[in-house]
Amino acid sequence: MENQEIIQIIKNLKGRRAYEEKKASKLDFTSLYAYFEDKILKKKKAEEDIKKELEETKIENNIKSKQKKSCGCC
Repeated sequence: MENQEIIQIIKNLKGRRAYEEKKASKLDFTSLYAYFEDKILKKKKAEEDIKKELEETKIENNIKSKQKKSCGCC
């Protein structure tokens, strides 16, 4: 099953296609499709990691703010 997003990216390369093919072969990818598939997967994983990190930070901030308010003197 081919991803239409990757196919569209490859079609729109135009003058950069040779450069991207050379880069893909240098990184030991069997095809340009596999190279872009890996690239997209890494990008999605990075976005997920950022979201997860932001959620953890929000939780920590909420816990800290609740602890500060519980002193009773303020």
